[in-house]
Amino acid sequence: MPGAKAEAPDWRPISPPEAKGPRDGALPAYVSNGLIGLRVREMTLAPGMALVNGVAGEHPERRIEAAAPVPYPLAGDVRINGVWLSDQPWCVTDLSQAYDFATAELTTRWRACIGGAEVAFETVTFASRTAPAVVLQALDIRPEAPCQVQIRAEVAVGDLRGRVARRRTDTPGEPEPACDGSILWSTEGDLSTCGLALWTRTTPEAERDVAAWDATGPLRTTHDLGVVGKRGVRLQQMAALIPSLVHDRPDEEAVRRIARAAQTGFDVLRARNRETWRELWRGRVVAVGARPDHQALIDAAFFYLNSSVHAGSPAATSIFGLATWHDYTYYFGHVMWDIDAFCTPVLTLCQPEAARALLGFRTRGLAAANANARLSGRRGLQFPWEAAPLSGQEATPGGGSSAAHEDHGSLHVARAFALFADATGEEAFLSEDAWPVLCGVADWIVSRLTKSQRGYELKRATGPAEVPEPPDNDAFTLMLAHDVLGRAIAAAEALDRTPPEAWRRVRDNLYLPIRSDRIIAAHDDFRVDEPKGATPSPLAGLFPGDYLADDAVTRRTLDFYLSHWKAYVGAPMFPALYGVWAAMAGDRALALELFEEGYAAYDADRFHQCLEYRPDHPDSETAAGPFFANLGGMLLGLIFGFTGLSARGDPAGWPARPVVLPEGWEAVTVERIWLQGRAASLRADHGAERAQIAFD
Repeated sequence: MPGAKAEAPDWRPISPPEAKGPRDGALPAYVSNGLIGLRVREMTLAPGMALVNGVAGEHPERRIEAAAPVPYPLAGDVRINGVWLSDQPWCVTDLSQAYDFATAELTTRWRACIGGAEVAFETVTFASRTAPAVVLQALDIRPEAPCQVQIRAEVAVGDLRGRVARRRTDTPGEPEPACDGSILWSTEGDLSTCGLALWTRTTPEAERDVAAWDATGPLRTTHDLGVVGKRGVRLQQMAALIPSLVHDRPDEEAVRRIARAAQTGFDVLRARNRETWRELWRGRVVAVGARPDHQALIDAAFFYLNSSVHAGSPAATSIFGLATWHDYTYYFGHVMWDIDAFCTPVLTLCQPEAARALLGFRTRGLAAANANARLSGRRGLQFPWEAAPLSGQEATPGGGSSAAHEDHGSLHVARAFALFADATGEEAFLSEDAWPVLCGVADWIVSRLTKSQRGYELKRATGPAEVPEPPDNDAFTLMLAHDVLGRAIAAAEALDRTPPEAWRRVRDNLYLPIRSDRIIAAHDDFRVDEPKGATPSPLAGLFPGDYLADDAVTRRTLDFYLSHWKAYVGAPMFPALYGVWAAMAGDRALALELFEEGYAAYDADRFHQCLEYRPDHPDSETAAGPFFANLGGMLLGLIFGFTGLSARGDPAGWPARPVVLPEGWEAVTVERIWLQGRAASLRADHGAERAQIAFD
């Protein structure tokens, strides 16, 4: 309740309130493990939507490479006394869903009066982290009086762009099938395929019928339980989904994975998943003294970010994770700089192997980044503005204005690699993975800038304020370029290499548009009343960009852009950082207000899915979430910003500023972060000269 204080730090997160009744247009629940993402409807047997990391097809409207939905693997139907639930869904009442963030389990309940019987239904849905190719659902049916029951489990292929390229319900060469069946799904344009395999079991066991005749239809298994009394019946349903990006014959690998899961057992997989989440929650970020509703949003952000990434993910993640819905583009599932800037640093500390996988996608795209730079007549590496999940190449739709003029994307990629190398202390990663990226992006910076009497300038480049005519000398890009060149020089020295003299010369002579009143202008000829003039991009150059301006410039720049927050808040991304900037200016009351206005107000009540736009923003026509630029930015601010960490070099030296927290907050704590392969804790008490990092 607003005004109250949060409980003492504890590993268990605050789960969202139970959702009752129909969604009424709200977003469905999002269940993911980083390899598979499901949108689960409030009546869970009805097909939702599913994405698999690395599965791409042609977008039906824009005809570009995009993340492509695959058959929904946990659909089903129930027949009571001869009447199928799908034939009269209006009989469903008392809908409720509860999402337990501690275990990542979604529990759904409803009742139905069907076939003359009153029946209670309950499902538990989750995505396994220990068997990341597998999603699971248990269905319990309890009639109030004995009735005839049939249960159908289905991998639903309806309403999708794509085709069933192969379907099997046997296992070649085996006397008995290894599972209920498998599908090879080919996406629109045949850009990739996905293998799906289904396994089901009922308790008590029942006569089963596997639909073997439909060569291009869904996988469907029907269990005839006969008469079922008040003790009820349970269906356990598991499906394995494999992208062709990781296996050339993914349907066959899906059969192997589901057979392994069946051998392990539903209950064991559930227990292991709970244990894994218990470990992940040791990285919970606790704002001691914060209102419980604010802590609940922090927990939700941590949950959605960590559930959307995995060490086994082959294609990073999008700025909506693996969430999609039919009423919005969700940026086509493309991988964008927001992940490198806001999410990878957080994951580097709380789930480093998942962060490594995100960076691995960029490593896989080095050839595409080099080709992209050369096509623009430049050297080094220029990573795509919107990287396609399968090819890693540029996939911005249409004429690609953002891809042509927003040049800061590669800088975030380079910074993410440098931070991971510093945080882990892995010399092999620095030399084999980080160095090629830092070297390539540093070379690109040098080739992109223009020498003038004022120094090295950046001509015609759009910053985060996406305006039609690119200005000169975008400050945000220049501030990050300064940081990247410094990190590249430091990496070269750490590897006993001689950095090109041009890197140091350009870094030391970068032009930055600082006005006569000592305020960093967003770009040359900047006016705050221009379109999107309130965009606080120079503040993002200070944090998280780590640009070290002198005290007067820093203070005046903070004060200037903070005074215009009302004209910008409601847009995506940077508003989540306003609270940190207010704290850097020493205004605790404003920091609390801006945490509310710049982040909390973006919350969608149903399961706390942070939206892209605040609902009162004029561009908020369609609710879309969870949006990782917002939730990742907020977590980045909590872990690195309020705590005063500057992630450069040896982590022992990261605490760099006095700790200033929003009004009422006493401390920011994390029980466990990972640094240099060791577990450590982080504690930042308000008013402390520095945050404390303590190794176990």
